[in-house]
Amino acid sequence: MNTARKLPVGIQDFEKLRTGNNVYVDKTQYIYQLAQLDAPYFLSRPRRFGKSLFLSTLKAYFEGKKELFEGLKIAGLEKEWIKYPVIYLDFNKSEYGDVQTLEIVLDYMLKEYEKEYGMQDIEAKPSIRFASLIAEMHKKTGLRVAVLVDEYDKSLVNTMDKPDVNDKIRDVLKGFYGVLKSADAHLRFVFLTGVTKFSKVSIFSDLNQLKDISMSEQYAGICGISETELIRNFEPELQALAAKKGLTRDEAFAEMKKRYDGYHFAKVSEDMYNPFSILNTFMDLDFAYFWFATGTPTFLAKALRNQNYDIRKFEDDDVRIAANSVMDYRFENQNLEPLLYQSGYLTIKAYEQDEDAYVLGFPNEEVKYGFLNELLPAFVLTPIATGKFSIIYFLRQLKNGDIEGFMTSLKAFFADIPYDAIEQKHRDERYYQHIFYLLFTLLGQFMQTEVKSNKGRADAVVKTAGNIYIFEFKMDSNANAEDAIKQINSKDYAIPYSADHRKTVKIGVEFSQTERGVKRWLIE
Repeated sequence: MNTARKLPVGIQDFEKLRTGNNVYVDKTQYIYQLAQLDAPYFLSRPRRFGKSLFLSTLKAYFEGKKELFEGLKIAGLEKEWIKYPVIYLDFNKSEYGDVQTLEIVLDYMLKEYEKEYGMQDIEAKPSIRFASLIAEMHKKTGLRVAVLVDEYDKSLVNTMDKPDVNDKIRDVLKGFYGVLKSADAHLRFVFLTGVTKFSKVSIFSDLNQLKDISMSEQYAGICGISETELIRNFEPELQALAAKKGLTRDEAFAEMKKRYDGYHFAKVSEDMYNPFSILNTFMDLDFAYFWFATGTPTFLAKALRNQNYDIRKFEDDDVRIAANSVMDYRFENQNLEPLLYQSGYLTIKAYEQDEDAYVLGFPNEEVKYGFLNELLPAFVLTPIATGKFSIIYFLRQLKNGDIEGFMTSLKAFFADIPYDAIEQKHRDERYYQHIFYLLFTLLGQFMQTEVKSNKGRADAVVKTAGNIYIFEFKMDSNANAEDAIKQINSKDYAIPYSADHRKTVKIGVEFSQTERGVKRWLIE
């Protein structure tokens, strides 16, 4: 079963979307608001969050394509519909492994416009060609130019793990984007989108009139789909999804909210859903981790491992960052929290006014499980997707009540971690706690788990159809498996489950730092 309406999955061109009679969530009121000023704008949003479609909508507006906007909010607002000259630079054209690729892409994009305006075979740096093109377009049309740049930072993001290449790309972009300040007299409108606000690129350090609307309450809903928009625009698809999955309409809605909702881009804003995941869910009439399948945070995963970052803070909503730092990523100090927020792996959970700080955490289950699934192999340098160390393998053992088999597999899993998986200085109790946390949290996709987040609770509780497993872990440098069992009993960790019909199983686990893994365990 599928819906009869056309859903714009993968469509990022506004004209194609509208002429193809696709469902469209109307964002055109933002277009009108932005166009009233000549200020240059910057918008940061995670990938696949609707930035390209919004920029394409801006392009259609400044090209005066009034017919595409019939029936939309802006149709009752705009009266003039002037056709401006537009430069649309789309940096999604390549993966950018080196600076030469960036220069080829710049050359290709500039040549298209130079040919249109009779400026062929120009031999100059991209920045000079860019400035000349803007001036020539203004001269020939008599109208100032609208410059729209999609994913301005893709070449920088894609080379984060290559510092030398990243520096060269930054130098090229510094001169190229600097043109947008010197050419101000020729510009009607400037709008840049990206994932990350790199503080060293001149568009941010030199172009001081740039208006960053990434965390503006006024524009918090500019990309993504709010709950109100979801209900207003996709009720037929929601009903079809519920029917396909054997759920009530409200149950299907609750599942979508748990998986795809929860993004916040301002101190006060409505929850936003990931549009890519929403559209794919309605297209397939099934739940999956669509957004995470479009890319992997390899650089972030390695950096978190190398810093021995306490990743348990993500789930506890225990990441705090000063408000003036959340949009300021600086490569040299390796503070990953702004990048984690801007990339969409963390989102705003609260704003603490007294400290002028944001509390960050996972927005939803799609991001949580997708991100942790990438972190585990980065921490252990061992593939875990298949074979004896897959999450599914561990899951089956617990569901079958084979706790001895589970513990034996867990011991083998730790023993298989390469000795050089992490620096010696980080091969401590926290490192093993991270791996244990990742394993047990990932099991939570398939069964009910509780991983320790505060004092007075067992390290982990796993619930299956027939058993409740209570785990306590100790390092052999200060305690052993017997001590772990004693703590479970003395702290009455099993009391909350005494009325449950399932069997309670207590497991005390002893880690060895010298042997780099599980040393022994006791089951009671």
